[in-house]
Amino acid sequence: MDDGTAIQLAVRIGLDGRAEFDFDGSGLQSMGNCNAPKAVTRSAILYCLRCLIGSDLPLNEGFLRPVTIKYPAYNSILSPGPDAAVVGGNVLTSQRITDVILHVFGASANSYGDMNNLSFGGSGWGYYETIGGGSGAGPGFKGC
Repeated sequence: MDDGTAIQLAVRIGLDGRAEFDFDGSGLQSMGNCNAPKAVTRSAILYCLRCLIGSDLPLNEGFLRPVTIKYPAYNSILSPGPDAAVVGGNVLTSQRITDVILHVFGASANSYGDMNNLSFGGSGWGYYETIGGGSGAGPGFKGC
């Protein structure tokens, strides 16, 4: 992260096809708002695996059945306590988690590293969209 907070990852894939994503050693819960709830990390893993597999697969919980995710045993930037601010975890930390996962697999260099928000609405309705930036280069393709 920009403040020096580490996102550590070790991936182990067994002969049975099961995978373990171990984030032990990742930084402590932030006093700011860049903490990411566990669902954000799960989503980043799901996204990256679907990108790496390279074929259309259903987007559902069953996709992650053979995946174990280990979070630090302490309140961390990836497993914050219930009182932690998390708004930046969705748009900033999520992209850093994605970068780390793709880096571990040797799939691409770091991305834009953040998302922009677009929101508008009126009385009784609202629209919220996150918009990603460019991607890093990888084997056989240039970044943008």
